[in-house]
Amino acid sequence: MASSLPPASAAPLGRQAREHFVAYVEGVLPALSDAIRRKLIEGVDGSTSSRDMQERSDAMFDFERVRASWVASTARAWRDAVIPPTATARIRLGVMDLELIGDDVVEKKILASRLALAVREKASWELNDLKVRIQHLDGIEEMVNQDILQPEAVSQLLIEQWTANALPRNSWSLAKDVIQQHMVDRMLEGYRRTNKFLIDRGVLPEIDLSKNVRRGAIAPRGRRGPGESAGQGGSDGRSGFSGGGAGGQNGSGSQGGSAQAGGPGVNNGKGGSAQGMASNPGDGAATRGSGNVGDETRMMTSGTPLARARQRANGVLGQLRRLLTDRVAGFDINHVTRPSPALDEAMSIHQTAVQATVAGSGVPSASGAPGAGTGEVDIVYDDAHVEQVATELRQRTGDLKRKAATSTEKATIEIVALMFQSILAEERIPPAIRVWFARLQMPVLRVAIAEPEFFGSLSHPARQLIDRMGSCVMGFDAASIGGSALEIEVKRVVQVIEQYPETGRRVFQLVYDEFQKFLSRFLTEKGPTQRIVSVAQQVEQKETMAIQYTIEMRKMLNDMPVRDEVREFLFKVWAEVLALAAVKHGPQHDETLSLKKAATDLVWAASAKPNRNDRARVIQDLPGLLLKLRQGMELMGIQGPEQEGHIKVIGDTLADAFLSKTEAIPQAHIEAMAKRLANLEDFVGDDPNVDLPLDAESIELMLGIDASMIEVVADGGSRPSIAMVAWAQELQLGNWFTIDHNGITAQVQYVWRSERKQLHLFASSEGRSYLIQARRLASYLQAGLLVPNEEEALTVRATRDALAKLDANPERLLG
Repeated sequence: MASSLPPASAAPLGRQAREHFVAYVEGVLPALSDAIRRKLIEGVDGSTSSRDMQERSDAMFDFERVRASWVASTARAWRDAVIPPTATARIRLGVMDLELIGDDVVEKKILASRLALAVREKASWELNDLKVRIQHLDGIEEMVNQDILQPEAVSQLLIEQWTANALPRNSWSLAKDVIQQHMVDRMLEGYRRTNKFLIDRGVLPEIDLSKNVRRGAIAPRGRRGPGESAGQGGSDGRSGFSGGGAGGQNGSGSQGGSAQAGGPGVNNGKGGSAQGMASNPGDGAATRGSGNVGDETRMMTSGTPLARARQRANGVLGQLRRLLTDRVAGFDINHVTRPSPALDEAMSIHQTAVQATVAGSGVPSASGAPGAGTGEVDIVYDDAHVEQVATELRQRTGDLKRKAATSTEKATIEIVALMFQSILAEERIPPAIRVWFARLQMPVLRVAIAEPEFFGSLSHPARQLIDRMGSCVMGFDAASIGGSALEIEVKRVVQVIEQYPETGRRVFQLVYDEFQKFLSRFLTEKGPTQRIVSVAQQVEQKETMAIQYTIEMRKMLNDMPVRDEVREFLFKVWAEVLALAAVKHGPQHDETLSLKKAATDLVWAASAKPNRNDRARVIQDLPGLLLKLRQGMELMGIQGPEQEGHIKVIGDTLADAFLSKTEAIPQAHIEAMAKRLANLEDFVGDDPNVDLPLDAESIELMLGIDASMIEVVADGGSRPSIAMVAWAQELQLGNWFTIDHNGITAQVQYVWRSERKQLHLFASSEGRSYLIQARRLASYLQAGLLVPNEEEALTVRATRDALAKLDANPERLLG
């Protein structure tokens, strides 16, 4: 084994290794550029609306315009970063980050961390070995974050050049899959080749694995803690990914001690039930569903359950504010601060230890199969593992309070600990999710100390994130959640937050927005649900456009002398034809435009023809016009006798026009109508009060499958109040409800709403789906036939439990 410090002559070899790595990785840029271009073109072809098509077309043209510049500038940025910054330069960069950090900077860092995490998951072993060799060559204990060999550095420069070339973030989102695929594969091979480059030059052919583990006391942030592998989550020691990062299970978790399950403070408030809540939401639904008209009238005149829940939640936060103001000297909910130095360091130490405990508390799944998308073996957790982690967190609370410098810090530590104690005791949340919630306690504590507003606002992003993740997992059992995309997303969210503990609410807000977008995809990705959503969206679009087309054509023909038979055909038949063609082909497709032109041709042909030349033109154009009318009706499924009946009426009307002595329609009016029809979508509006002609038979016809598992709730019920309609529009995707439909009660999850919010889909775990129109949804909420399973958010319930414990034992707040 070589000596611990390399000779001076060996130092340049580290730079050679970096140059070797960069030279190989930058070779991916031409192929990556071509792949991004293809992806953006595919995005345009797959657009579902004219607006979407325009946005994606803009993204494609923007990239085409600057892609050569992006490739060149990215390669140059990577080459310029071959020489790591000096210690003085790193300090200066750190100060600049503290002074200038903004939303755009945080967004780019999070995008870079996501790409870097994907690289680490695939290239962990090669990267770990390369780190040891570079540390040996350069005589350093740790590679800096800006080192070009770090996945974060490569990713950050890639994204910085993307924005420097005026490419928007939404373009990156459209192409992120192909970017990740190319970069992960290339960097993995780059690490392999760079390791071989160094081995061929005699640099640590064999690596002592003990070098991967740091020993001794925890270093300040920027270095790893004990038991954390060299590749664990990231180089700055704050990542520490025990679930998704490389080498995350290397730590023994000894820092957590040997706390036994069921230790003190775990079972207090077990289940997290809130005061005033029904013990069985299903029973509540049954009771309300059997109410009479008087009950429904009472509900119409009172506030919505959502408004009442907000009032109760604000009342809970008001109690907490009064408690802190009365009992904690110097507490100011509007004051922004930072943790005291000793507490700041202690939280970092405990965060690392909690990560190790979580990694060590679970057991590999029986199958030993890798988790979906993670490349690591699934870890299975049960209630005993959750209690072990909860007990350790409670024991660490005392140490944190001893390091606190002020009464405000002590009180904040205690309240956050009690809140998470309640959350971890919530048995309706699967254990696999609760253990990841446990890792959020330290980041939430940090943000609560820095921003006391956390205790006073329901809209704080840290609260919103925990509430959303908790509400959407409460309907799943442990077997169905383990290894699912939902569990993987929760893990990713936690890991991103752990990477940026000092960015406060910004990182919580960003991952909350990302989780919302993920949820909208995840809830509808299953085959049957996805097909129902696709058809329902098309039905809504087609029916809405048909109604609006009819309204607009009435306006256009209002002052024109058009026969009633033609008006009726245009309003009742042709408006449906145009709407279906617009949905099927696109509003500006040649076929759609030809059908629009047929409407103006029919209006002109059916008007009076005193002029011989006009009559000759009608005779010449009539076969083509009738053929186009037949094609349009066939698109709608109008065939046989029904089609012939419409053609006969139109034929008779055209024959009468030859003999009519009335005034002809001016050609300018016909041209104006044709122009307006060609761009009719610009005048189409949304009316949420319009009921769509929807039923199970039409859904079955469009799906081509048995629709027996689809309940279409389209009509009936009393008129909902304005408040109930507003409540229906505010329901959050992922939440669970109890529905009482036709005497059958079921637990359902709110999985989708259409773009215009006219159609809403609820799915049960048994596979049955409920497609409900907007006004009918409001009627069901009003009548108590659709009842939320959770009337109180997870963090509000946790706050209520914390207040109850403090009321019983006030001394623990500052003790």
